[in-house]
Amino acid sequence: MWHRPVIRTASARAWQRAREQFAAVVAERDQFKFELEWTEKQLADTRQTLRELQAAVLNRTKAYHELRHLQRECDLVRARNAVRDLSQPVH
Repeated sequence: MWHRPVIRTASARAWQRAREQFAAVVAERDQFKFELEWTEKQLADTRQTLRELQAAVLNRTKAYHELRHLQRECDLVRARNAVRDLSQPVH
């Protein structure tokens, strides 16, 4: 029986090349999967940091409003306790 070694060799080379390309695609997929997981973790960390920052800003705003309220009360008490010299004009 007559065999064609050229076709077998070409076919074997094609299969070898296909295996190499498949291995390269699998490695690239795995790298992308790793990068996606890393990016998702960074996103989760960033979102957590943002929530903490929002809470800090909210607490700062509440503290500022409380301070303004206390300053206003202090001004009112000071005004009530002030003794005005009736001999002096108001303005």
